[in-house]
Amino acid sequence: MAARRNPSSITSFGSAQTVHQSICRSCSHTIRRRYASTAAAVAEQPTSEAPAPQEAHQLLAGVILSRPPQITRDLHPFEKAFFLYQKRLNERLALPFTRYLYYKKKTPNLLDFRKKLDQRKTPARDIGNYSAYSEHAWHDEPMVGAVEGEIEDVKEKLLTDEQPFPEDEDLDQVVAMEEKVIPDAPMPRTTEADKAGDEKSLNRLLQRTLYLLVKDGKGNWRFPSAPWDGVKKETLRESAERIIRQSAGINMHTWIVSNHPVGHFERPYGQNYITTNEAGATVKGEVTFFMKGRIMMGQADIKESELGVSDFKWLPKESIKEHVHPKYWASVDDILPSR
Repeated sequence: MAARRNPSSITSFGSAQTVHQSICRSCSHTIRRRYASTAAAVAEQPTSEAPAPQEAHQLLAGVILSRPPQITRDLHPFEKAFFLYQKRLNERLALPFTRYLYYKKKTPNLLDFRKKLDQRKTPARDIGNYSAYSEHAWHDEPMVGAVEGEIEDVKEKLLTDEQPFPEDEDLDQVVAMEEKVIPDAPMPRTTEADKAGDEKSLNRLLQRTLYLLVKDGKGNWRFPSAPWDGVKKETLRESAERIIRQSAGINMHTWIVSNHPVGHFERPYGQNYITTNEAGATVKGEVTFFMKGRIMMGQADIKESELGVSDFKWLPKESIKEHVHPKYWASVDDILPSR
């Protein structure tokens, strides 16, 4: 005998109701009892808390403190030759120099200009011995190895042109030349610190960026860095400002560029240095987040360093690679400008 079925049986699960067209009344009661018991069992289970972290890293803040370039970079030999060629080409294509617009007739200055013009063959003072209107004017490209176009050669020509002509014996001209203000020679691009190889001086490699590198108590070279102060809940920017003071003194006027790090370095601990923090997590290494900074004036002073700094150097990018660990260098290579 077939079981009796309720064609419009309704089974309720929680707040939802499902209509079953072909389930008998006894089966529907059985399903209802099973789901009710399962829901009660789930409700009786206590809610589990988030698991504590198993591993952690010590957080450090580092400062990539740099001195920007002070002068323009050195020119490539091709650039020097090209600039000299452009000057000579301009001299050849420009209108003739109207000397009487700048010098009055029968004056010592005009006589001095004429004598110097006979020597250099052109009104321009920094393009070498070149005549822009002669039959050889087309030969305006410098030869390989020519000194014309070199900075020192141009500087010497400009300064020589400001001096009175050595063969002038006219008294009026001598008096006029004595009253003429002779400009001072520009400062050299190579300083005394460059010649002495002083790596602690900021007055060297003026066309390059220099970075502050310090030696910690363990003898390792690195950028100034120290643990982040979690008790005071300081930001990375505040940590960077504190680290500069504690590692290199207060005699530097510095500026932290932003509130965000430009890179990081992760260093695992050896088995003998693994510890446990307050949360019960195993501290297996440290992560240093680097902040970018600039020095405006002053100098590092490590005599009263609070972080155990024993030495410091201002180095260009390629010299840093020779002092730090290869893995440390791999972390900072891409965030340091080449110049």
